[in-house]
Amino acid sequence: MKPDLGSLATALYVRSDDLLKESPQLAPWRPSVGITPKLSDAELVTLAMLQALLGFTSERRWIRHARAHLRHLFPYLPMAPGYNKRLRKAAGLLQQTIRLLAVETTLWSDDVWVVDSTPVECGRSRETALRSELAGWAEYGYCASHSRYFWGLRPHLVCTVHGLPIAFALTGAKADERETLLGMFEIEPGLLHGRCGQTLIGDKNYFGCDFEQQLAEWNLRLLRPARKSEAARPGAPMLKPLRQIIESINETFKGQLDLERHRGRTPGGVIARVLQRVLALTAAIWHNDHTGQPVKRALIAYDH
Repeated sequence: MKPDLGSLATALYVRSDDLLKESPQLAPWRPSVGITPKLSDAELVTLAMLQALLGFTSERRWIRHARAHLRHLFPYLPMAPGYNKRLRKAAGLLQQTIRLLAVETTLWSDDVWVVDSTPVECGRSRETALRSELAGWAEYGYCASHSRYFWGLRPHLVCTVHGLPIAFALTGAKADERETLLGMFEIEPGLLHGRCGQTLIGDKNYFGCDFEQQLAEWNLRLLRPARKSEAARPGAPMLKPLRQIIESINETFKGQLDLERHRGRTPGGVIARVLQRVLALTAAIWHNDHTGQPVKRALIAYDH
């Protein structure tokens, strides 16, 4: 079976609809008395995924495109403001769908994870930093990989070597990467259940005796490059090619899924747009895995 956008959209809609039938509490809350939405929650999840895959950063342009080209998939489409409100309220549903799809792949049981964070700008002018609703969460930070300062946030991602997202968090630009990683595992202790000897690959920022001791207590083996003040660490020869994997995954988010052009202006808007892109990547890997594609992270079949 060849992968294509139509088959991916259909498969995601069916799986999302089944999820909501099995667990109706995952749907966004709405009054028991009132008008039933014409666009179902499963259709909303599918529509959000398609927007990210097709590279539409403007919701108005996306709705116009969908009205012109996707009527055979979505008989009813809301206006852009209504779509935006529905999408922000569905953040929890998007997150649950991401986890469900990830667990249903053969990659979920991989014994090697990579971890990193990447900068995402939310504004460039001083006025934006002072007046934005993101002020206080978004902050000034420095990206050593690109040698630049920025005002915004940092998505932190734990994924398999094939790019399947396992856990993720969205923090301010100055948040400590080690504390964020520990927090992700503390919030979801089930991620580590039954994973004795899991290997975690990170960069030089994931250091510290207390930090590594905590990972060891969770049966996580940390591989990272040695810092200047340290002796050579075990596994150093294999780190360089593996470290490029996480950079490649970040480039998938930024290059193919337009993560840095999210256009979010509020915390809810940014969260929904980041979740859209994580959902798009997870859904593509899930579909590639189920259709037997050799490259799981390939998006070319779906981005047009």
